[in-house]
Amino acid sequence: MKPSSSLSNDQKLKICHHKAANPSIKQSALANWAMQEFKLSKVPTQGTISNILAKCQQYESMDSTELTSKRQRAVKHPELDNVLANWVLQCQARRVALSGDLIKEKARQFARQLELGERTLEFSNGWLAKFNIRHGFKAQKSYGESGSADLDAIDRNMPTIKEKLQSYSLQDIYNMDETGLFYRMAPDRTIAQHQIEGSKKDKTRLTFVFAANANGSHKMEPLIIGHAQRPRAFNRKSEEQLGFYYRSNAKAWMTGLIFREWLQKMDQQMQDANRKVLLLLDNAPSHVVRDLPLTNVQVFLFPANTTSKVQPMDAGIIAAFKRRYRRFQLQDAIDRDEQQKADIYKVDQLIAMKWTKAAWNDISSKTIANCFKHTGLFERETQKNEVGSEEQDIENELEDAINQLPISRPMSVHELINPEEEQQVAHEEISDEDLIKLSSSQDQEEEEDGEVMDENPPMSTKEKLNVLHSCISFLDLSNPNHVIAHKVLRNIQFEIRTIEKKQTTLDRYFCKEY
Repeated sequence: MKPSSSLSNDQKLKICHHKAANPSIKQSALANWAMQEFKLSKVPTQGTISNILAKCQQYESMDSTELTSKRQRAVKHPELDNVLANWVLQCQARRVALSGDLIKEKARQFARQLELGERTLEFSNGWLAKFNIRHGFKAQKSYGESGSADLDAIDRNMPTIKEKLQSYSLQDIYNMDETGLFYRMAPDRTIAQHQIEGSKKDKTRLTFVFAANANGSHKMEPLIIGHAQRPRAFNRKSEEQLGFYYRSNAKAWMTGLIFREWLQKMDQQMQDANRKVLLLLDNAPSHVVRDLPLTNVQVFLFPANTTSKVQPMDAGIIAAFKRRYRRFQLQDAIDRDEQQKADIYKVDQLIAMKWTKAAWNDISSKTIANCFKHTGLFERETQKNEVGSEEQDIENELEDAINQLPISRPMSVHELINPEEEQQVAHEEISDEDLIKLSSSQDQEEEEDGEVMDENPPMSTKEKLNVLHSCISFLDLSNPNHVIAHKVLRNIQFEIRTIEKKQTTLDRYFCKEY
């Protein structure tokens, strides 16, 4: 029998059981075990194993018919399933007691709003049980009303919080937060206000999820949430092929389901690294941890209305990211202005995502550690360093760039980095109407003119080397900054020539064979 490359649900369940019996096993070793155990034609990818482990609860809930299948039985109405699950998570965040009958009644209400033909749907106890298992929801219990916290509350709780932190090393204390970004926003008050007011139409807002640890030694891969499932700028490539962690919904918002996926992925990463960590979170409606089977991540939720004082991401890390993103944006706008482009701020989503990754990677461990220190959560110093000058230098660069651009009413740097509108929906509770909109999926990118903004055709190796040669010829090696640039450009030359040499060797080999 020819070896298969796909896994049945029963085999996926066995992978989950093997992981549970061997908690310290790495995903690569687990993949090799699966190939040998199930006689597969190739080793499952790390992504495949990660996805399987994140869905162990679902495989445990399957009957014998579903387990023998190589495909999970599709939910009949995925849009209803999605919107109802996000509604349940929001209720949990507000500590609202939910009975099974209430969930079924809400399902009927959403079915009517989605025009699914409520009479043809059966919201039985069996349906409810499968819905709860699918999303990891346990039997609902009654909880007391949640009160709003204030600065007095955080002062009262600070000793308890600090005591909790003392039991973890700095490298094992993480903070995560979301932020919005109008990635095409002009540094012109008049233009920017028009862009923000029209953002619901042109959909140039993305949500970013950032997480890092207290000594700055680990910055997690950013999660990017956009409007389109398959943005046109991706040119038919998947987010994995392009090297991004990307999810989407109609409003580009964080939802309870996306958050739970992110948190389970973090927990799996910590299992693989054999680490036990503490994750500090604000109490946003989407941050629902209840019933999640976490083994290596313990979550601590800050009281309401206190995160701007004690959350490290709000204490300067997100601002550091936005400084660096806007630096890329304004440098590009200056280039486009010199080339006499019509809209110098217009870039496509993929370019914005590349700038995001570069900006996040550019934030130093010292900057992150310093932001954790400034929250006052740590009795001990995270690091003795001064990074204010680094951030001030970037702000000076931004101010210089703004002055070089053709702007009638220029923004201040502070306005550019901290527009209030970018945060307005990052932590708001989502209405029923918006939950339904979030369940819809779009297949294309929302460029106003339907064009991908990368207008330059691919360059040949010779053209690339000629451009680099011209740049190197311009440099004055008596200038220290030019010496640094010279080294970088020479390294890029070397990389291009190495790739070309390998390709030439392969071409010659295949010519000989055929």
